[in-house]
Amino acid sequence: MGRWSRLLARDFVIWLNPANSLHWLEAGCGTGALTSAICAQARPTSVTACDPAAPFIEYARENLNDRRVSFVVASAHDFPLRSNGYDQITSLLALNFIPEPGAALERMYAAAAAGGTISAAVWDYAGGMQMLRYFWNAATEVVRGAAEFDEGMRFPLCAPGPLADLFCQAGLVEVRCEALDIVTDFANVEEYWALFSGGTGPAPAYVATLDLSTRAALRARLEASLPREPDGTVRLQARAWVVRGNTPSA
Repeated sequence: MGRWSRLLARDFVIWLNPANSLHWLEAGCGTGALTSAICAQARPTSVTACDPAAPFIEYARENLNDRRVSFVVASAHDFPLRSNGYDQITSLLALNFIPEPGAALERMYAAAAAGGTISAAVWDYAGGMQMLRYFWNAATEVVRGAAEFDEGMRFPLCAPGPLADLFCQAGLVEVRCEALDIVTDFANVEEYWALFSGGTGPAPAYVATLDLSTRAALRARLEASLPREPDGTVRLQARAWVVRGNTPSA
């Protein structure tokens, strides 16, 4: 999923349209896709990038050598504070995985500078994230009980209404929530299926629990349902919901 995260990260920063020379906090930085985009496009003064998974932080440190960035093993509930607050606090594809996202957003609000911006991007699991939608639709047809693992069911937060409500309830003003689309191309069905063979993430972890015959049936169902270009390319839309809000100015 990393290549799609990088594409989305670039467009997310463009959508935020931040000023230069700001102090950033990133919650749930993973392997650094958004951190890299912030450094490349936003000309930050500093970026504190946090994730509770130490292996992700280690990987990010090794692959992004930038003196403006500090990678920290920390969650959205215990990230380091800054004396004058952060100008931008953001999260890419992590908010729905954070326990008690409302409490995490309240901490972000408290850690932001006056007039600062808090933002997030999440996949539209229920509809526009087609690479996952096709998978779970097929899984539900092939395996009884698969629907309970579907991210579209598990993450009701990942929709414009709930996201905007969460940001408003935290006290943020000028809240905006919009769709951001990228295109995900796979050379063929085999390359698409390989996405689910790594065991990392909800859908690949689910595939790992299936026996070989069930996996084969699921793959066959996907092969029958996926749209394909004349050359065999599988071209799908990947929609994210992006949301932002500001803390009141002093």
